[in-house]
Amino acid sequence: MTLDLARLRGSIPALLTPFRDGKVDVKTFETFVDWQIAEGSHGVVPCGTTGESPTLGDDEFAVVVGAAVKTAKGRVPVIAGTGSNSTSHAIELTQLAQKLGADAALVVTPYYNKPTQDGLYLHYRAIAEATRLPIIIYNIPGRSVVDMTPETMARLAKISNIVGVKDATANMARVTKQRLSCGAKFVQLSGEDGTALGFNAQGGVGCISVTANVAPRLCAAFQDACTKGDFAAAREMNERLMPLHEALFCETSPVPVKYAASLLGKSSETCRLPLAPLGETSKARVRAAMTQVGLLN
Repeated sequence: MTLDLARLRGSIPALLTPFRDGKVDVKTFETFVDWQIAEGSHGVVPCGTTGESPTLGDDEFAVVVGAAVKTAKGRVPVIAGTGSNSTSHAIELTQLAQKLGADAALVVTPYYNKPTQDGLYLHYRAIAEATRLPIIIYNIPGRSVVDMTPETMARLAKISNIVGVKDATANMARVTKQRLSCGAKFVQLSGEDGTALGFNAQGGVGCISVTANVAPRLCAAFQDACTKGDFAAAREMNERLMPLHEALFCETSPVPVKYAASLLGKSSETCRLPLAPLGETSKARVRAAMTQVGLLN
């Protein structure tokens, strides 16, 4: 584990995956990653849920993570989404990400299986023992059904390369509870753009963000203000961004954010089935929010 954990902070977009003719559009993706870094993003997450990871084959996973590493060139950390509800598959993906040069792995709680807290502990311990990459737990009960408790997280925090959490519970009390149970050095990243301000105020250090896909400069400035303790400026930017945060979840993510990115010419709006194209009413809402924030004329 060679990554300086202080670099796991700020605005970290959960990158969308552009498609063209049914395949990963690698050139567009590389251009998109470079733009994200140029706009001030502090890290990138390829192959997360926003990147439609459930629909990517292992060969496509390798292409996307490899392209992110190649484009980032060490300028920001590349945190590969390597989670699966199969422990053996999660290990394979994490080892592949390590081989491809990723800096860390984001591992979602196993969905559908509904493991107990002991099952969660054993799942993450097995992955951690199989890699030298720093591992960030991704706790998102709304998608995976299971919720890792602060007590289980504290057990896992004792494993040297389990270094933090992406918390998408939207439960603000969790930040303090996890800080007390896991220690102040345990990296806490919000997984909810709309609650990132309160999350940071209680000890969080950043956000793995959907909105940063289309508003990277503003999201980075917001996170920088939080890091400096300038919560008055952060609050002002948060209020500006809130209509966009909400619009990008008017239908199942990443459908709205891919449409928003298409308005900027950064990606096609195409998502893979079973995600349906964005409805016309939702398109109007996303476009209006983009205009209100100042991303469109």
